[in-house]
Amino acid sequence: MPRDDAVVTLREVTDENRADVEALSVTPEQAHYVAPNTQSFQDALETPEACPWFRAVYADDTPVGFVMISDGVPESDDELLGPYYLWRLMIDTRWQRRGYGTAALDLVVEHVRGRPGARRLLSSIVPGEVASPREFYLRYGFRLTGEWHDGEEVTELLL
Repeated sequence: MPRDDAVVTLREVTDENRADVEALSVTPEQAHYVAPNTQSFQDALETPEACPWFRAVYADDTPVGFVMISDGVPESDDELLGPYYLWRLMIDTRWQRRGYGTAALDLVVEHVRGRPGARRLLSSIVPGEVASPREFYLRYGFRLTGEWHDGEEVTELLL
């Protein structure tokens, strides 16, 4: 069990930890906004053109979440948001409200800032009122772009 001062890291998903990552889940209300991790793995496999980069979120040695970005989508691609797009971010319901989501996002931003031509990180938010992550992203520093993509509100974080 992670301590309150746990060190948050992003680790590769391997055969050894995949089942633990797949077992992580959000509340039923939050499930409207983020796909299960098994679906994320399937989306990554089926959409290689989205340049998926995914990691397990760990607090000390406990897997507590999952993150996936599009990492370097060609800007000429009109179908996908990019080049850098926060595709998925989830923290298991048992580990929420401990700062792990913010810490994981800090690590993603650090990763993206080191990538070629990175000027912004895009994301999108499924519309909804109950348990929406919208305020989390806005507090973090994302701003609404006024654009919509696949029925989701597009946000950006300037790097």
